[in-house]
Amino acid sequence: MTHPLIPQIIDLATPVAEDLGLEVVGAVFHTNQRPPVLRVDIRNCDTDTGLDDCERMSKSLEAALDAANIIPDAYVLEISSPGISRQLTTDREFISFKGFPAIVKTSEPYEGQKEWRGQLIGRDESSIYLNQKGRAIAIPRQLVSRVQLDEKR
Repeated sequence: MTHPLIPQIIDLATPVAEDLGLEVVGAVFHTNQRPPVLRVDIRNCDTDTGLDDCERMSKSLEAALDAANIIPDAYVLEISSPGISRQLTTDREFISFKGFPAIVKTSEPYEGQKEWRGQLIGRDESSIYLNQKGRAIAIPRQLVSRVQLDEKR
C-alpha cells in the first residue's frame, strides 16, 4: 500500500526535478525502518541518469521538503535511478520502449498463460500489445498486473 504522503511528495518533487532537467518516476516511503527512508526515483530526460543528477536532486528536494514541512519527524532521503529493469507504467515509457523485449504478467491466466514475453508494441485503453515471432498478441489490460523490460533477451 502506498504511503498517504506519497502524492504530496511527488507533487512537491516534480517541479524540483523539472527545474533540474529531470523527471520523477516514483517514490516510496519505508516507514518500517528507523529512521524511515524516503526513496525518490528520478530519470534524466536527455542522457543516462548519473550520480551527479542524484546529488543535485537530493540537495534541491531536501530544501523543498524542509520548507514544506510535509514530514514532521526525522527521515533519510534517498535519490536513485530506477534503472532499465523497472516496471513500465506511463504512456511515455510504453512509447520509449516500443520494440524492446518485455514481460507482461497477468493476475489470472489468459489463453492458458500468466506470463507473456515478446517485443513491446504498445498499449491502448483495452490491451497491452506484444509481438511474438511476427504475431501480434493483445493482452487485456484488466488482467495485466505488471509490464517490465526483459533483460534476458
